[in-house]
Amino acid sequence: MAETTYVCLLSHVASLLGEELDLLEAIVSNDDNLTYGNIVSVQLSQDNYQTALTDDGIDELRDMLMSARVSIEQWHSFLEDFVDDPDFIERVKDIPLR
Repeated sequence: MAETTYVCLLSHVASLLGEELDLLEAIVSNDDNLTYGNIVSVQLSQDNYQTALTDDGIDELRDMLMSARVSIEQWHSFLEDFVDDPDFIERVKDIPLR
């Protein structure tokens, strides 16, 4: 297995995938949602950490979102499982499936 030599901040991943940063933050806030080691905390200063993903983490997240968007019912269920904010769920529920 290849060594990880770089990671992408979650804000960049959101841009790459065309996703809401809040949605990705909700998914990766539980590190059990992706394979161990694919979510990395990057310390920017003494009290400032940001979440980053490995290439495998990005691929895994992309696959997870594609699988969730198979149907409207499955997408809504996915959102309810991964997002705690009902207002956010309502906002992204209405985004058309891709």
